[in-house]
Amino acid sequence: MTMIMTQFYHPIPDLEIKNGIYKTKIDGLYFVSSQLHEDSRGFFAELCKIPSLNEILDKPFIIKQINHAHSQTYVVRGMHAESWRKLVAIVKGTAFCALVDIRPDSLTFKQVEIFNLGPQALYGCLFVPIGVANSIAVEKDEVEYLYFVDALYKDRNPKGDQAISLFDPDLQIPWPIEKEKMIISERDQKSVQLRDLYPEKF
Repeated sequence: MTMIMTQFYHPIPDLEIKNGIYKTKIDGLYFVSSQLHEDSRGFFAELCKIPSLNEILDKPFIIKQINHAHSQTYVVRGMHAESWRKLVAIVKGTAFCALVDIRPDSLTFKQVEIFNLGPQALYGCLFVPIGVANSIAVEKDEVEYLYFVDALYKDRNPKGDQAISLFDPDLQIPWPIEKEKMIISERDQKSVQLRDLYPEKF
């Protein structure tokens, strides 16, 4: 396997827009930093202050459902976009997280941002707008993943559900796991490339 150096996102001061909230190279995708307070019992952390987040959003983010996913070593999930906004966090383990803008009218269409998320890595939340697909890959151990969404699953518009190929050559995502070792759902194995959806953008 050819090794590609991964450029992980870092929340530098120039990217901070408000109270620990940082912009990324994808329009509307934000990183919300969190600080661990550790002692002999373990740790405590404030994951996100929703009022602060809402101050930078066009529309308030009101949580309707909280989801929890557990992933084993070599599991890769993605790349998924839905018709809801979500706040995602890795609360146990460390995950390679790649996100891509799949909005054809966006100025950052096709841009990819990669994070190394978790309590022992870059800790915090990602605010993911509608039309940005996200993914996680578990290179070792296990990962616990929370995502808070602003619509109930049963009420969402299924037409907004999109799955982009993990191996889309136009995105060139440097997965840390060999393809042959990946544990991937049937849906993700059958997902399409971005240029299949929007050939006019290529």
